Amino acid sequence: MATSLLFALFSDLPALAGPADVVAARLSPQSDGRFTAEVTVRHADTGWEHYADLWEVLTPAGDLLGARTLFHPHVEEQPFTRSLRDIEIPPEIETVVIRARDSLHGFGGAELTVEVPR
Repeated sequence: MATSLLFALFSDLPALAGPADVVAARLSPQSDGRFTAEVTVRHADTGWEHYADLWEVLTPAGDLLGARTLFHPHVEEQPFTRSLRDIEIPPEIETVVIRARDSLHGFGGAELTVEVPR
């Protein structure tokens, strides 16, 4: 009976969103030697109080190469893809790490390692 009561109390509540996950990413070379990143993020955005608000491109050592700020929730668009141009990646860097952040948990969801096309 206690289990039924708990289910009845909590079954109508929305699922709590966890950290933002990077689910796909691609780097494309630009004609000037820089790169464009296309990144797909999944997060159960609930509105302005909890949404995926940023993704970053990092070297394997953790140095920031570029960041895309996400200025609004994507409640009805999941997963969603956004791009960032003009990322300078030093020639000795063979892979980059892409991670996403949300406004409540910060970083901590699934990251992807992407090979730099040369």
